[in-house]
Amino acid sequence: MREHHTMLWFTFIVFFVLNVSTCDSEKHESHEKTKYHKASRWSHYNELIQSAVSAYQDCKSDYCSCYDRVLERDLRVWEERKGITEKNLRAAIPYGIHYQIINHKLYRQYDCMFSSRCNGVEHFLLELVDSLPDMELVINVNDWPQVNRHRDPLPVLSFSKIGYQHWDIMYPAWTFWEGGPAVWPIYPTGLGRWDLQREIISQAAEQWPWEKKEDKAFFRGSRTSAERDPLIRLSREDGDLVDAQYTKNQAWKSDADTLYMPPAKEIKLEDHCKYRYLFNFRGVAASFRFKHLFLCGSTVFHVGSEWLEFFYPRLKPWVHYVPVKQDLSDVRDLLQFAKSNPDVMQSIAERGRKFIVDHLRMEDVSCYWRKLLQSYAKLQLFTPKRNMSYKEIKPKS
Repeated sequence: MREHHTMLWFTFIVFFVLNVSTCDSEKHESHEKTKYHKASRWSHYNELIQSAVSAYQDCKSDYCSCYDRVLERDLRVWEERKGITEKNLRAAIPYGIHYQIINHKLYRQYDCMFSSRCNGVEHFLLELVDSLPDMELVINVNDWPQVNRHRDPLPVLSFSKIGYQHWDIMYPAWTFWEGGPAVWPIYPTGLGRWDLQREIISQAAEQWPWEKKEDKAFFRGSRTSAERDPLIRLSREDGDLVDAQYTKNQAWKSDADTLYMPPAKEIKLEDHCKYRYLFNFRGVAASFRFKHLFLCGSTVFHVGSEWLEFFYPRLKPWVHYVPVKQDLSDVRDLLQFAKSNPDVMQSIAERGRKFIVDHLRMEDVSCYWRKLLQSYAKLQLFTPKRNMSYKEIKPKS
């Protein structure tokens, strides 16, 4: 009888040990499969990042050389045409503000619809006027570029364009100094000077290091176009993934203008630093906020790739920011990838911030203006004559 009980206990113990071992093995196998599945699910993104980073070479900070190719591309059409004639210049005047630099003095037609924008441009022209040869310029201070490639080129300078659609020559926007979009009540006179915003946002970034940031995406902005709607809808479906809401703009009349929800409160740029992932959309043309977002040390999700400012081509997708399709069809997948790969996202954020800090200083902006104007002057085939009806623009006291 005792031998019978002993055999039963031995059989039970063997069964228990084998069963536990089998369960542990199955759990380990399941864990390995899950880990492999996660890795394989995101492998295409990781491969894109690795490929982009390995191919990328940072540019030198010497004399704003990062952007030389941008300038060369914009002026190539005039190189090919052997220069800018007086006829070319006169034909361009209706498309912008006409400036003259003669004997190291700056002159301008009297009317400028956007005085603060002209002030922002004139700050840089006056900063350089003592070192510039005589020239005439047509500078567009509207949001939209002026010279479509379906027509003959005209020497018009604009802050933004679509490269394959416009002949406009890009210049650093007036917003680097003055005339940025007013956002009531937080920016009633515009976003403010770039050099000051660099300090303000960088200080906020120190208060929100990566490990303290909320692990979600963030967007606040007006409904400039319906392109932004999918992100707003995603936010309403999944608030843990993204916090995106529309604010009022000057055209706001009812909740229909904010996708049938009350408008959200405006948020200062430095307060964006609380979040790990920040969205940038184009506005009427390129978005003025793009450069500011990088300073937070958060990962910038940049929607679309057509609209440019002079510094955009040196920022590379997957190296400095996460590219998002213009229709946002990939946005949920990208955000899930981001939340599953925080270390990868942090590296992109750090590279993006470093580029803007190192290569988009105010001296780089002034440097680009200098190179642009000197190169443009060499292409001018006529001797400027002062228009006596124009007023002299002098530095503000």
